[in-house]
Amino acid sequence: MPTLDIPKTMLAWQKHMPITIPVRVEVPVPAPKGDEILVKIHAAGVCHSDVALKEMKQLPVDFKDRTEKFTFGHEGCGEIVAIGQEVKNFEGGEKVAIMIAPGCKSPDCAECSSGVPQICLDGPRYGGGQDGFFAPFAVVREHAAVKLPAGVSAAAGAVATDACMTAYHAVVGRAQVKKGETILICGLGGLGFNALQIVVNIGARAVVMDQRQIVLDEAMKFGVKGKDVIPPGTKDITAWIRERNLRIDTAIDFVAVPETFKVAVESVRRAGTVVLVGLLSSELLIPSQSVVRRQLSILGSYAGTIFDVEACLDLIAKGVLVPQVIEGSMRDFPTILEDLHHGKIKGRIALIPEGLEKA
Repeated sequence: MPTLDIPKTMLAWQKHMPITIPVRVEVPVPAPKGDEILVKIHAAGVCHSDVALKEMKQLPVDFKDRTEKFTFGHEGCGEIVAIGQEVKNFEGGEKVAIMIAPGCKSPDCAECSSGVPQICLDGPRYGGGQDGFFAPFAVVREHAAVKLPAGVSAAAGAVATDACMTAYHAVVGRAQVKKGETILICGLGGLGFNALQIVVNIGARAVVMDQRQIVLDEAMKFGVKGKDVIPPGTKDITAWIRERNLRIDTAIDFVAVPETFKVAVESVRRAGTVVLVGLLSSELLIPSQSVVRRQLSILGSYAGTIFDVEACLDLIAKGVLVPQVIEGSMRDFPTILEDLHHGKIKGRIALIPEGLEKA
């Protein structure tokens, strides 16, 4: 690979506890050690989780090795420009997508050894307690990276590590959606829209609900029939579903507020499944008698694994999954974050470091 002149310092958007605004500071460009790789960031996705993180005044106590100052950004994609002496699976010049929580990879870790590394408390959390990707360079452990398939853009590769991965894990890993089933998707944001495409690709029927007509219209372009679009403002969504004799096998709630959770629980068939993905409400009331008597399964679904990222990148490369992502400049992160929070951005947005933006 051509020799890259790596600068000694760079500008990074950071979270400084307990400040609730992003801070841009000059920091050293990190050097990879051991099994780490240094990635020149080509794109980094912005997520609603970044809004919540911005507002935090302290990190959860169970975060290990957390710092009070760290770089935002947990959806990254770029090119490897340096490697540590213990790196085995990557070389300089390769393009990779990077995931936020790859786990610690210890054989003694209960979570990592049982297939749920994303909830491991000992592994890194890039952009969520440790330095992330809203900077020109980032250091990560090699098991957090996936090689980017040919033809997949950096922006798509970045959002694949969260918006796509989380949707895939919910649909395939937790809901285990099968061909011929009917799935209610609550919320068509970045995650919900990706889930919709995955559901349709499996061969299941998607029934969708959202407050925005524009995203419902977009859903029909991706295979949802007009009769399966719940009109915005429908007062009794459960009644709407029953009047049409829809048998909902699984409801996947990407919003998770009392209203959407109530619809999900009331709308699924007996012995059906509700999968919670959204985190907008800290608490939800479970109608225990209905859940018990109808023997419903209520599952949580959090993030995903490196295998989910690989599956998503493969679907993107094949054109099956088309992330709804636009590009913006990393210099505009605070403004973009506010726009995302106020619903001004449809789908996802990926930040491009200064100097790499398209003319």
